[in-house]
Amino acid sequence: MSQKELTGNDTEKLHFFTHSTDGITLPSVFTYPFHYTPHPLTQLAAREVQAYLSERKEWEEELHQGKMFGVLVVRTPDNRTGYLAAFSGNLAGSNSHPFFVPPVYDLLQPDGFFRLEEAQISQINTRIRELEQASEYQSQKKELLDLQETGNRQLTAAKEAMRQAKQAREKLRAAGVSPETEAQLIKESQFQKAEYKRLEKRIKNEIDTQAVLVHRHEALIRQLKEERKHRSAALQLRLFQQFQMLNAKGEHKDLCQIFQDTPQGTPPAGAGECALPKLLQYAYQHQLYPLAMGEFWWGMSPKEEIRHHGHFYPSCKGKCAPILAHMLIRLNVEKNPLEVDCHKDKELEIVYEDEWIVAVNKPAGMLSVPGKNDLDSVCQRLQRLYPQATGPLVVHRLDMATSGILLAAKTKEVHQQLQALFATRQMEKQYTAILQGYHGNDEGDISLPLMPDWNNRPCQMVHPTLGKPALTHFRVIKRQGEKVWVTFWPHTGRTHQLRVHAAHAEGLYAPIAGDELYGTKDKRLYLHASYLSFVHPVTGKKVEIRVPAPFL
Repeated sequence: MSQKELTGNDTEKLHFFTHSTDGITLPSVFTYPFHYTPHPLTQLAAREVQAYLSERKEWEEELHQGKMFGVLVVRTPDNRTGYLAAFSGNLAGSNSHPFFVPPVYDLLQPDGFFRLEEAQISQINTRIRELEQASEYQSQKKELLDLQETGNRQLTAAKEAMRQAKQAREKLRAAGVSPETEAQLIKESQFQKAEYKRLEKRIKNEIDTQAVLVHRHEALIRQLKEERKHRSAALQLRLFQQFQMLNAKGEHKDLCQIFQDTPQGTPPAGAGECALPKLLQYAYQHQLYPLAMGEFWWGMSPKEEIRHHGHFYPSCKGKCAPILAHMLIRLNVEKNPLEVDCHKDKELEIVYEDEWIVAVNKPAGMLSVPGKNDLDSVCQRLQRLYPQATGPLVVHRLDMATSGILLAAKTKEVHQQLQALFATRQMEKQYTAILQGYHGNDEGDISLPLMPDWNNRPCQMVHPTLGKPALTHFRVIKRQGEKVWVTFWPHTGRTHQLRVHAAHAEGLYAPIAGDELYGTKDKRLYLHASYLSFVHPVTGKKVEIRVPAPFL
């Protein structure tokens, strides 16, 4: 680690708990940032930061719009325990505030290269707008459009006149004409064709002459846009090189080096400006040993993503996963819970079986099909149970965290027929869930279009134009304090549909209990596929499968 000491203004970045920590055991391993339950010290640190935020009346309006904050519990060289705080992006037009750690690189510093080059790019933008809105350019474009439209009308009229003249000649010929008249008819046809060619050439010359004026103007705009593109790319590259990210070994890499071997190849915009990278960077620079972390949302939920005031959330994958893979080197980090095979010794429960179909009660925490982590899955279990089966077996999927009925086919043909039932919505599905803090209607429909949140996979987000239609019907079963049991009928089968429709502000605005992606982590996700009904593709008889939720 760096040997820099805490001096001067640095001391106001490290906070010691104002509330008692008696009885709280220090964490033995560092938090796994992408799936975690906040340590009690993390929760205490977050409450103290939230109390500080509540006092900042000058930020009240901006904080109301929502922002992600982070805390890092640390141990000092003299074995005292404290915490650091940070925010993602900037706050109140600045990257630096006394209570919070500074940015890894302050791109908002007035005399820095970023602001100076940004001003140059801004001037180019202004010049482009001026050229695009210039009255001379607008009149030139209008005149060109008028010439094109007028020319098309003239040519169309000339073609119609030629067509009618041709019909008249054919009519004369049908009645019989002398050789002299035939020669005259041919001469008339040739003259009309020549006249059309002359008209076509004249119109083209007029359009080309006007187009030169327009294209000359547009060439200058394209030149400025190309300059803007190159300057922006160069500025972004230079900016990313300023983010020299440390790890616990004292090694540093800039963002370009960190992202060069990722699928995207280059850092996304905003990389290095999230809360946790700032916190780790400051800790390493000042000999503070990281013990635990947590990131929480403060304020209103965004319209597209799902964020609840005061809730903890995993670090983002798109921007932070490659950075943290470097920054967490040499820290003893919790194992990814999704890589723990918690059902390896548990027998798979079969709830329906015939000659063609089998249905199982998938336990929460088991994959439906093989994933990246080489964990056991329902599909692999079924392959071992039915080695003679043809086709891919599993017909549909349930989220790893969701339990309940999962349907499989023993033959390729039946597999295709069952998938067609899902695709054409002839498969009735019911889910049982527990919502946390739902106070709305007892029954209704939720229609929110969904798409992947590319910077935070596997999360989904609501988007009015890019999202795919998603419709869910719900009905409350019972209420008990803040817990509400509901039945869901999904009419479409989008990824995370029920989880997003429950948690989103325009849906039920009440996350499914235990949903660590869209709500608060618990012992499990309280979502269960409890009922499936369909017409058997071979026998033609109705099949109903029921498996009550274990948390009813």
